[in-house]
Amino acid sequence: MAGVANSIAGGGSFISFPALLFTGMPGVTANATNTVALWPGIVASTSAYRKAFSRPLLMSVLPLIVVTLVGSVLGAWLLLHTPQITFMKMVPWLLLVGTVLFSFGPQISARVNRRHGNGGPAPWLVAVISSVQFVLGVYIGYYGAGVGFIILPLLSMMGIENIHAMNGLRVLLATLGNAVAVILFIVNRAVIWPQALLMMVSAIVGGYVGAHYAQKFQPRTVRYVVICIGFGMTGYFFVRS
Repeated sequence: MAGVANSIAGGGSFISFPALLFTGMPGVTANATNTVALWPGIVASTSAYRKAFSRPLLMSVLPLIVVTLVGSVLGAWLLLHTPQITFMKMVPWLLLVGTVLFSFGPQISARVNRRHGNGGPAPWLVAVISSVQFVLGVYIGYYGAGVGFIILPLLSMMGIENIHAMNGLRVLLATLGNAVAVILFIVNRAVIWPQALLMMVSAIVGGYVGAHYAQKFQPRTVRYVVICIGFGMTGYFFVRS
């Protein structure tokens, strides 16, 4: 289900992460396992945008790439050093934040489509954008759900006008941020591999099925279903906590 959702509308983590919690897996371990399991699908999405990338484009967003990597390392480190009990108390809030970001994604994307930046940004603006992206990098390493839609306005402020390039960069930044988090999670043995490998295979199958039938499905309908699941899981874990 998460693979299908990610291939059509995104938000698969709102399904797979709570599913791991329902099996009794500790919160931090479930988050790390979920990140590793869904990362190959994100890489595949990035490769689909490779034609939209160019060397000048990548060089222009190099500051964002660097701060994303640094922030994600910090976020993953914070997750690994968060007590399980503390993290479980944070779960409903993380789900709420992620679901809200995911819910307003279309509005953010539409506004970015209507209003692009003109010319290159001033150095001070690059510094401000990089600082915000650093915070987003920390969030990516720690949890990450729904963060991609906040990256779009930052890319617009950087003066990038091609929406395909913006979407590609949005996915690329999330992929790189999750990559360093995946490495830290694996090195620190925070991943439960039987579940992770099973999820990888099933997410790939779900992603293939979703992509194959994407034209028959209504992305808006799938998005609404994912949003309902996100808010439902949020409410459940608020009550449970």
